[in-house]
Amino acid sequence: MLDHALPQPYGPRSHRYPKLGPHTASIRRLLWENATLPPEARLSIKDIYERVRDEEGFSGGYSTVSDYVRPIATVSDYIRPVERDEGCIWEHAYDLLISLEKKRVLDFLFLLSCADPPIISPVRKKQFFHDVGRVIGITLKPNKRAELRSVAFEWMRSVLQKEISDDALLREIGDLPDLNRLLRRLYEGRLSDRNRAMVVLASRRGLSSRLICSFLDIDNKSCRKYLQRFERGGYTELFAPQIKSTRKFDDEVIKKAIFSLLHEPPSNYGINRTTWIMADLSRVLRETGRPACPEVIRKITKAAGYRWRKARVVLTSSDPEYSKKLDRIRSILSGLCPDEAFFSIDEFGPFAVKMKPGRTLTAPGEQRIVPQWQKSRGCLILTAALELSGNQVTHFYSTNKNTTEMIRMMEVLIEQYRDRRKLYLSWDAASWHISKRLSEHVEAHNAVAAGGAGPIIETVPLPSGAQFLNVIESVFSGMARAIIHNSDYQTLDDAKTAINRYFEERNAHFRQHPRRAGKKIWGKEREPPAFSEANNCKDPRYR
Repeated sequence: MLDHALPQPYGPRSHRYPKLGPHTASIRRLLWENATLPPEARLSIKDIYERVRDEEGFSGGYSTVSDYVRPIATVSDYIRPVERDEGCIWEHAYDLLISLEKKRVLDFLFLLSCADPPIISPVRKKQFFHDVGRVIGITLKPNKRAELRSVAFEWMRSVLQKEISDDALLREIGDLPDLNRLLRRLYEGRLSDRNRAMVVLASRRGLSSRLICSFLDIDNKSCRKYLQRFERGGYTELFAPQIKSTRKFDDEVIKKAIFSLLHEPPSNYGINRTTWIMADLSRVLRETGRPACPEVIRKITKAAGYRWRKARVVLTSSDPEYSKKLDRIRSILSGLCPDEAFFSIDEFGPFAVKMKPGRTLTAPGEQRIVPQWQKSRGCLILTAALELSGNQVTHFYSTNKNTTEMIRMMEVLIEQYRDRRKLYLSWDAASWHISKRLSEHVEAHNAVAAGGAGPIIETVPLPSGAQFLNVIESVFSGMARAIIHNSDYQTLDDAKTAINRYFEERNAHFRQHPRRAGKKIWGKEREPPAFSEANNCKDPRYR
């Protein structure tokens, strides 16, 4: 390539036969004599190979002779002289080329190329035979077998290139089940699918397996297999994926060895790791007499549902009465009457009003930056209660987290739900939620309310250390993701306005679409607001 000013294009590959060179004349002579003999007396390629090997000392292999003979044998079989004449086409090839017109010379070269499917049409072949016989003075006629081969190849080529309409094809091959699906595979499928569809169509057309295999360049065994599958199960069986019975990832012994190994720590095999990796698994299996490559291990574990997952750290409670308190909450919620209301109460904050980070849709090459150290524009504490039956939130802003704010929340709820007979107040085990002063205030109110002055108050404390069961945490999570993350409020009032609007829209949504908390959450809340041991209502990312 370096010797040329410009890259040279690809050309035809030249076949060189260094060992066969001295014997090519003998092989050509045998081929021409072969063409004059009746079919039952002709030599096969194997016979020609054995003759040049035994009589002339050829030291090459059978494939060398076969690759050289096949193109020549095809033309020799097609152009057969009626009477033997030494002045045949091969001896007068030069005279033939210079005496014929350009079109016939091209036909001759096309015939020598032995293309599949043939480049030259049957009409041009007949004209070529006539012209050749006129020039070299011998009578030539097409071989019947070669003529049939040409017609068959032409038909299969026409089907592949959609030159035959579906109606004409149906008339030629008859009523064939799933013909449309076979044609779709023939025109749109991969190479193996096209071969299978063509085998079925050509076989129904009456073409022999030898011609079909020669045209598609497939093995006769494959052709028979495709036909047997179609006869046995039709289209579905023909194109069904074939599963080999010798696949290693289907071996039960290998599977048991892998799963047994996965349930043992790597330290048992002298590996200084706490978790397995593919390389170690493959090595240990190989050392224990059950070799399996990483790809086989992946297929086996994936098929069994194994996935690489990080351990989930869950919040737990150390309260000895955890189950008892949780059962009481569930019992109240399951038998909640229309004139009763259950509230989940908690505080959000304190949090500083300043530029906040968060996830956002960002253009390529851009990066949002939030300074680590900022001057706070104020601090907020939000105290809120979620009524589970109507999914309504009552909130206000506090300066501290203390018993006074809990009493204030209780008074607000009593005033807002004066038409209810009983209010259940549920909160976590923070000290100001279970203080003696709060209990005394509840008792004093209930003494007055017993005479019909308002709803009765009953506290339902959560287990200690189980703030993750507080249903309102999911509401705080949705609120934080919606209006706190990525925020940059300039004043406290701006932040309060956004929070107020959020809860107004949320309450209006559930007034128009009544739904109890815990059944279906609002779109902005990540975790379902429901009391459940397995459900962590508190999203750790909401702050």
